[in-house]
Amino acid sequence: MNPRTLALAAFAATSAALICPALLAAPVSAESRIAAATVYPDRAVVSRLATALALPAGTSEITFAGLPASLQDESLQVSARGSVAASILDIAARTVFITAEPDARVKTLQDQLLALRREERALNDQLAVLDSQRGLLTSIEKTSTAPVPPAAGATPPARPSLEDYEKLLGFSAAQRARLDAAAQKLDLERSALAEKISAAESQLNELRGRQPARRATKSVTVRLATTAAAALDVTLSYTLAGASWTPAYDARLRSEKREVQLDAFGLVRNATGEDWKDIALTLSTARPGLGGAAPEIAPWFVNVAQPVGYATSSFAKQSAAMGAFSSEGGKRKAFDAAPASATFATADGFGPPPDAESTLAAAELAPAATSANFKIATPVTLASDNTPQRLPLGSAALAAVLRYEATPKLQETAYLAAAVTNTSDLPFLGGTLNAFLDETFIATARLATTMPGEKFTLHLGADEGIAIKRKIVSRFTEDTGFTTRSRRTTYDVLLTVTNNKRSNERVIITDAAPVARDEKILVKLLAPDARELLKPEDAAALPLKTGIARDADGKLTWRLDLKPGEKRELPLRFSIEHPADLPVTGVE
Repeated sequence: MNPRTLALAAFAATSAALICPALLAAPVSAESRIAAATVYPDRAVVSRLATALALPAGTSEITFAGLPASLQDESLQVSARGSVAASILDIAARTVFITAEPDARVKTLQDQLLALRREERALNDQLAVLDSQRGLLTSIEKTSTAPVPPAAGATPPARPSLEDYEKLLGFSAAQRARLDAAAQKLDLERSALAEKISAAESQLNELRGRQPARRATKSVTVRLATTAAAALDVTLSYTLAGASWTPAYDARLRSEKREVQLDAFGLVRNATGEDWKDIALTLSTARPGLGGAAPEIAPWFVNVAQPVGYATSSFAKQSAAMGAFSSEGGKRKAFDAAPASATFATADGFGPPPDAESTLAAAELAPAATSANFKIATPVTLASDNTPQRLPLGSAALAAVLRYEATPKLQETAYLAAAVTNTSDLPFLGGTLNAFLDETFIATARLATTMPGEKFTLHLGADEGIAIKRKIVSRFTEDTGFTTRSRRTTYDVLLTVTNNKRSNERVIITDAAPVARDEKILVKLLAPDARELLKPEDAAALPLKTGIARDADGKLTWRLDLKPGEKRELPLRFSIEHPADLPVTGVE
């Protein structure tokens, strides 16, 4: 054997010795479970855990099969822990088409629907029997009352007596009553059964719509190398669309304490195609869909319009492009930037009140530079059916300043409102809010994103404890002037406010004086006197002060502090003057 042949043989033997373990190691099918998920406002990052995988020394392949087809390949991440250090060599994902296996929920609904169809068939059979009996009864009635012609040469049969007819009528009435009652009962049963069948069919069609006959899944293969045989715990993480969460609140005004108990929740939805069972769930305020940087604005050019034919294809293409750009821009504007370090549960006053009968399980807060993560206190189970699940995040007791607001010109009713200040260090994210007055549900509203130190208002409905009256004392029209005739209309209105409650209350009354839009029209406010109105700098602080303010649109606002049983009369008097021959609108 020549030296070159010997060298090639030695190289082949060495290569075989190096790669043989990799060739001999069979792929390992990972039996994994979903251990954790982080839900964002528009997606979720799911972590699957495969425990105690026995791997030989060298290179091994681990396969995670049956993953959702919507898995984002670029989001795949793998980590491994064990007694031996492992090196991740590569991660590959491929789409696999399989015949869809019937879902357990589909099979259950099919069995239920089959049983309901059997009940429906039995009821239809009973109805057919009743129809047959009703036909037989009709036949008996006709036969019993129809005259029978005598046979030739025979004696005519005796006619039925009145007693025979009475017996026949009694029998017929009793039988028809029985048949009608049975038919009515069957109708009720068939109607109730039809609703059950319709509901089962709708649920079955919805589930079947999610399961095509040829279902696509993804299989992820992880190749890693270890220096020695070991048992490893391998975690695979990936991003899925179809999951989301939004904040929601219950705001309960404790009227005696004059404080608001604000309970924060996360409404979580899962439509990823994977059921979550007893997983560690985290809710994040980050918005990956917005990208990492602010968008760049395009130049705005203005040019002379050039006539273009409607059939020009380039014009159609430009219009389509502009429309797509506008639509995308609209979508971006629809998102709100996530406030930095948003939270609802901190050590500075957040938590359940000491006298509460039950408490909320506050989520553990993990603030980040541009977002916040809420780690739910207990394992969560959430089916992939897009059903919203309400998870507690925490609670806070916040001081409230109560006031009553009324617009008696439109409605002589006082409405209770509570001004609440966010005394925490972190903002409240915008979300739906259920308002309660003590234990009574009042209304559903929306809480806007509220930064530390900012206020939000809870509107808590009408309260008859504050009596409001508005009376037009007089409305007088007169003609004035000698050389130039003018017409003047004077209004005299009286507003009355009575505090029938046992506590001091703050009341805000709003009314309007007219505002002239033409120099020929002269409007004078006669009462309240101009000297009674607050100065502009004081009017700006009206929420903190009592007094009367008037804005540029003529709106008048009285802010009153009333003692128990106190009654206050507020005069409103003004005049509208204009040339008699000038048609004027707005004069009531």
